[in-house]
Amino acid sequence: MTLEALEGRLEQAARLDTGEKITAATARRLACEAGIIPAVLGGPSEVLDLGRTRRFHTKAQRIAIGIRDQHCTEPGCDWPPAMCHVHHDIPWSRGGPTDVDHGRLLCPKHHTRFHRRN
Repeated sequence: MTLEALEGRLEQAARLDTGEKITAATARRLACEAGIIPAVLGGPSEVLDLGRTRRFHTKAQRIAIGIRDQHCTEPGCDWPPAMCHVHHDIPWSRGGPTDVDHGRLLCPKHHTRFHRRN
């Protein structure tokens, strides 16, 4: 499936073995119902999105998030990616996925503060 199909920018994203064309949403629903774990890949086929199949972000996910965020995401904090944790925006304990879109960098101090608030 292409990025355009995954993002829903194409009307028909996939094709069944019968030849019928289906949307990205339908393809994702069918995969889910069949127990297939969808994975979003980046660069040299590195997994960037694993949903809830694992709790901790992979090295490839950390690199992608680090490139995107550049530093701790708390306003005014400039700790570099290598010194930050990858935080789930939706806590793992509350069903949050382990993916790039729902992860962000937080330095140890801000990560601790975030968890004390919630």
